[in-house]
Amino acid sequence: MRWWTTALIGFALLTGGAQARDADAAGKRGWIASWGSAQMIAEGDNALPADRAGNITLRQIVRLSAGGDRIRLRLSNAFGTRPLAIGAAHVAYAPTVGSPQIRGGVRLTFAGQPTAVIPAGAEIYADAAALPVTPGADLAISLYLPEPATPQTGHPGARGTGFALAGNHVGDATLAGAAPITRWYAIADVEVSGPATRGTIVAIGDSITDGYGVAPNSNTRWTDIFAARLRGSPATRGIGLINAGIGGNRVLLDGLGPNLLARFDRDVIARSGVRWAIVLEGINDIGVLTREAPATPAQHAALVAEVTAGFTQLVARAHAHGIKVIGGTIMPFGGNDYYHPAAASEADRQAINAFIRNSGTFDAVIDFDRVMRDPAHPERLAPALDSGDHLHPSAAGYRVMAEAVPLSLFDTAAIVTKPALGDAARADVGSARDDCPAIALTFDDIPAHGPLAPGETRRDVIGKITAALAKAKAPAFGFLNAGFGLDDPADAAQAIAAWRAAGLPLGNHTFSHGNLDQVGAAAFAADVARNEAPLAAAAKGSDWHWFRYPFLSEGSTPAVRDAARADLKARGYRAAAVTMSFGDYAWNPPYAACAAKRDMAGIARLETSFLADARADALAARARAKAQLGRDVPYVLLMHVGSFDAHMLPRLLTLYSALGFRFTTLAEAEADPYYAAAVDLALPGPTPSLSGPPGGATLAGPPAGLCS
Repeated sequence: MRWWTTALIGFALLTGGAQARDADAAGKRGWIASWGSAQMIAEGDNALPADRAGNITLRQIVRLSAGGDRIRLRLSNAFGTRPLAIGAAHVAYAPTVGSPQIRGGVRLTFAGQPTAVIPAGAEIYADAAALPVTPGADLAISLYLPEPATPQTGHPGARGTGFALAGNHVGDATLAGAAPITRWYAIADVEVSGPATRGTIVAIGDSITDGYGVAPNSNTRWTDIFAARLRGSPATRGIGLINAGIGGNRVLLDGLGPNLLARFDRDVIARSGVRWAIVLEGINDIGVLTREAPATPAQHAALVAEVTAGFTQLVARAHAHGIKVIGGTIMPFGGNDYYHPAAASEADRQAINAFIRNSGTFDAVIDFDRVMRDPAHPERLAPALDSGDHLHPSAAGYRVMAEAVPLSLFDTAAIVTKPALGDAARADVGSARDDCPAIALTFDDIPAHGPLAPGETRRDVIGKITAALAKAKAPAFGFLNAGFGLDDPADAAQAIAAWRAAGLPLGNHTFSHGNLDQVGAAAFAADVARNEAPLAAAAKGSDWHWFRYPFLSEGSTPAVRDAARADLKARGYRAAAVTMSFGDYAWNPPYAACAAKRDMAGIARLETSFLADARADALAARARAKAQLGRDVPYVLLMHVGSFDAHMLPRLLTLYSALGFRFTTLAEAEADPYYAAAVDLALPGPTPSLSGPPGGATLAGPPAGLCS
């Protein structure tokens, strides 16, 4: 019996031992993948030469993403057709990348034994090792392979230097006379366990993710730079990042490595601790279609349909395992000599990107296309971000890609649960995205909106609203109509003063709330100007050059709209665009009527319908943003200083918190690029609004005829 057969029996019997018990204890704390690669057949130039594939020590250097106090190694013979013997294994610190020297370290065992055999097509774990590692640490993995793998399993895109030396030298402090190698072999993952670990992201893709063109040993793939950003934020420091890119990879068909659909389970789902996947693939599917000969329109249409269907399958598979999937838009490759894409290929790219951005399939979208394309020639990479082959990014391009990934997508600490709201609200928290979307609260029609409950003043309404905002620590922005409240000027003045005394800013809502389409651009501009003197007096010491627009109408024709925008621009205004509104004002009249009749049952029905519509509108706004933009935006909520608004605001703010929203200021919300046409009125309109389907909700409004 050969020695490795004996080792296999020992492995199968799981004889235990101290390190096996350590592995079990650490496993209960949870493991996450901190480094890994996509496995494929190593053949041709990617394989170790036959005379150096057996009786060999391989020392391979990897950079971890997250840290921990224990590590665990996963080895792979996924593509082998016969068992692969592991004669010895050792992990240590690598003080210098590109060097075979190591510091410290520990020999690994397998179910307590110093050797193991990986069956054909299988992967195995080494026992957990007590080797504390910091985020970003370089680790040297040394394996002694007594016999060659058949065929070899590994990954060609190491983008760094490893070392090979005949004989068993896994624990040697250096490998004198070792030959350099530039691929990884048999190593699939390094996992870590520790109190600060919070899950793993897998970036899966093609050569752009694999890091084609980066300098050896530089660790400057976009994923490397993104991992450094994760480590730099306390909220994301405990998150691991795995690069599962394969050069030339395709969604649908095998090429250099198995296709994305075939490898997704092994490279994403099967990894420990995976909570998110970033998918950036499709460029090779598009390019290969026409590389040798033109394709028919039917073939182009079929490709788009099959790629997008493949994405749908991946997301469904990931969701079944609780993994969120973030889609990356396909970057331009116009001018590439290898694929020589023409107009039809560009149309395919645009069609697939439209699906990624707008279909709602993905949990979020990173728009790599937007940040990498040349604005003058959007079918091409921006020159400064192009490596020169018009397909792969330059070093600057990889950095731009890394910086385009919002860390907020992975900040899991922000979700808030409010058990008192009941099961429905808790369900919304559980299904909300982990990045805690922002909402800015704005209130129109200061100092007066709608009828009041008996005995109530405008000053009372403002006082209740500002008290609720202060308790929830929620900023807000108000908009003044100085022509309102003239029936009781003293009460109106006190209401405005109370708003400002609470430290809340004011903006312009015109003097009399005129409809642009009804009064015309000239009269509208005059009404804006008439409101400025009282506004400047009330808002003294603050920036009041925010205009609530559009409201009622933005202009029925481009000419009217552009005239109004031009006037506002000339006066120095930014627009306070609206992206959430559930018609809160409609509840104020029936509430005043019910309060006058002391109809508590009627008021209860109003309360229930108000919260139901607010919840439905919030979820619909997020669905529209996801469908139209592929991501959350900081939402701007339109409300009014009405009697029922004041009555309901504490419960409404609690509802928004339970739905996963955090409160922010109007200025911070509209600093998002989505609001560019609102903040800069010199840009073409219309003002962004997130209006219309998909994701629309049917809002019931207050019960008809209540208390009338």
